[in-house]
Amino acid sequence: MTADRTLHVKYLGLQPYATTWSAMQAYTDHRHESGEDQLWLLEHPPVFTQGQAGKSEHLLDPGEIPVIQTDRGGQVTYHGPGQLVAYLLLDLRRAGLGIRALVTLLEEAVIALLATYGIAAAARKDAPGVYVDEAKIASIGLRVRRGCSFHGLSLNVDMDLEPFSRINPCGFPGLTVTQLAQNCNQTDLPRVGEDLARQLAGRLGYTLSFTHTDSAKEHS
Repeated sequence: MTADRTLHVKYLGLQPYATTWSAMQAYTDHRHESGEDQLWLLEHPPVFTQGQAGKSEHLLDPGEIPVIQTDRGGQVTYHGPGQLVAYLLLDLRRAGLGIRALVTLLEEAVIALLATYGIAAAARKDAPGVYVDEAKIASIGLRVRRGCSFHGLSLNVDMDLEPFSRINPCGFPGLTVTQLAQNCNQTDLPRVGEDLARQLAGRLGYTLSFTHTDSAKEHS
């Protein structure tokens, strides 16, 4: 039987972080060999998330914004409305990828996406993610369980960047952040999500299937 090489894209809208995280874990724990590879595109209400390697000293002044200790890699980052979050639930064996190759693929997809908007961007060997003139525009944090990935990347589109000043983003004191709204005119989040999905699928050699839905719960 030929392995399914389709990336099923789900538009989830604005979703609480904890609910979505639980749904990703459940999907990964219960998926089988022929289970769908999925890309969830969404936004989160304001939240700081602390990765497995996260250190409390990088939380400078979170204030009223909640902090969630999560199971992805990396340090602390911020999610909020106007930021595109892309969670890639991928069978790495089917895709023929290791974790480092997947990180590189995510970076390359974002860099190519930004190039289509006229933005020159690059990755850094010392800090996963994508940067525009040394300012971070996209963060990456992954978890692999049972040979499958979950979590993914966040791309700043058109959001309030102030909360990033309350942390050391990704554990780097003084790291500046930027977003699409400061670099180009393309700030339509669904359009950016669709463009990103096409970049990812092209690098995976997958076809795309798009679905609009209101809740991550139905994927658990």
